[in-house]
Amino acid sequence: MKKLAVVTGASRGLGLSLVNEFSASGWSVIAIARTPQPESARTHARDVVTVHHDVRSAVATELLEALDGRPVDVLINNAAQGAPHGDLGAIPPEGILNAVDVNVAGPLRLVQFLLPNLLAAPDSIIINVTSRLGSLAAQANGDFSDLSTSYAYKISKAAQNMLTVALAQDLQGRVRCWAVHPGKLATGMGQPDASKDPRTAARQLRELVDSGVRTSPRFCSLGEEDLSW
Repeated sequence: MKKLAVVTGASRGLGLSLVNEFSASGWSVIAIARTPQPESARTHARDVVTVHHDVRSAVATELLEALDGRPVDVLINNAAQGAPHGDLGAIPPEGILNAVDVNVAGPLRLVQFLLPNLLAAPDSIIINVTSRLGSLAAQANGDFSDLSTSYAYKISKAAQNMLTVALAQDLQGRVRCWAVHPGKLATGMGQPDASKDPRTAARQLRELVDSGVRTSPRFCSLGEEDLSW
């Protein structure tokens, strides 16, 4: 039986590249997208089922049908929400709450929903696609003080990293849990100077999954040294 990967935020950018990469490497893939894709953006990869689901919702009937009771070898929580950078007095708290809902509660909902399937796989992994900007150590050190990153994104990614640590502790010895910074991707959410092709990041992540690394939790940067929490 083929291994099964579940990928959220799969309609474009890194998510779509991950769907194509894992499928091309012989995996079955369930691609979760919040909205239906236009025909021009749809993947034509093999053994891929697309499910329309918003990670802010706990109801996932279509996903349940697509799973059909199969074990899940890898869950990649890639769906993300940011917000425009703004002056302190103009930052809407509801924007922060929405980012936390998508970037933190969203992965938690998927893990809760898929936990029986993850535990049924012999060596499953939960991957939360995060950002170096979620590193409290780096932010406190002022490493990214020159970047105009929103409160919503920094706060939610730091919280997502803590979710990864909490999951790893709770699932120790049963499911590996990684926070993965893909690099400065040239996507709609990337920094203006970002140049890394999401297809490169997708290949690196698939190779990392295939490497058999046992460390959990882990905060890694694809193609580079691991990051400080």
